[in-house]
Amino acid sequence: MSNSPKKYKLDRTKFQARNASEQFNYGQEHRILTWQERIQIHQYLNSIAYGFDLENPPRMDKTFFQIKVRK
Repeated sequence: MSNSPKKYKLDRTKFQARNASEQFNYGQEHRILTWQERIQIHQYLNSIAYGFDLENPPRMDKTFFQIKVRK
């Protein structure tokens, strides 16, 4: 997103129940976005949910994974 992430605030207390047609219309509004814009939105929401800075994301802990040889 071109705007600063600090400009937006995620309200975790907000919930809006929708019926099927309202939900369909909501999805149609966001379908006009390109896949790049959807990825940017996804990254922004992840940064809010997990509390990291978009400019300095955490590194993946590669020591957690193991390589095993199949016989």
